[in-house]
Amino acid sequence: MSRYRLDYLDQLESEAIHIMREVAGQFEKPALLFSGGKDSITLVHLALKAFRPGKFPFPLVHIDTGHNFPEALQFRDELAASIGEKLVVRKVEDTIRKKQLTEPKGKFASRNALQTYTLLDTIEEFGFDACIGGARRDEEKARAKERIFSVRDEFGQWNPKLQRPELWNTYNGRINKGENVRVFPISNWTELDIWNYIKRENIALPSIYFAHEREVLQYEGQLIAVSEFIQLEETDSIVHKKVRYRTVGDMTCTAAVESDASGIDDIIREITATKTSERGETRIDDKVSEAAMEDRKKNGYF
Repeated sequence: MSRYRLDYLDQLESEAIHIMREVAGQFEKPALLFSGGKDSITLVHLALKAFRPGKFPFPLVHIDTGHNFPEALQFRDELAASIGEKLVVRKVEDTIRKKQLTEPKGKFASRNALQTYTLLDTIEEFGFDACIGGARRDEEKARAKERIFSVRDEFGQWNPKLQRPELWNTYNGRINKGENVRVFPISNWTELDIWNYIKRENIALPSIYFAHEREVLQYEGQLIAVSEFIQLEETDSIVHKKVRYRTVGDMTCTAAVESDASGIDDIIREITATKTSERGETRIDDKVSEAAMEDRKKNGYF
């Protein structure tokens, strides 16, 4: 008699759904951080499988820097409306005014570091004790140091040397007053896993993940979308190219890749052939220093 065996995508899906249900069971006020990018869209899809026909036991929360791709914001709003779930948006621009923060200067002035203030204020405003996010261990080496349940102290800070052991599928959500936990249900997924799952589940995505014509700035081997958020100079090389985005961050710090991949099968072939991670190839803010991501995470960044 043959026995049914789960394939690897079924196993990853089952693990992620189990983690989400653990969050719902262990925490009083969780949230799902949602940006309109492929990883957070995958999380929403997994949450639908975990909790339907009931409502989500958490709102969708977006920390909006004001420098987002309009295609991602439009998709964010349309998806939240289509599934009938609450979307909370808090803007970094409001935090800058409230706290009188100094905005970064320069050609690609990113607000990514300032996101931390808005995120921590939002956690305090709603009393969130757990925030679910779409980080994966293959993205960047600091991500690989995280546990699936990653505790932040009362100041929102992360200490990579104080990580709890996680044995099999047992997750410890006990925290002291003022602490909160960042939860990563797709931590064990890779970029290729995400795309194979998107294909299998027929998950819709923003158009910028697929090849399209765009005006870009050629800068140190990278292709940066021309926008009002970057400082152009007369000597800059502006070209029109067919590109797509492997990851969707701010327009100030996310580079495109030249591509003809108009469908998911084309993208899967591209990713299978590449030797660089999505963040390593396309995220300018991670190139500030060897420990750029880890430094931001220690200060409260997701």
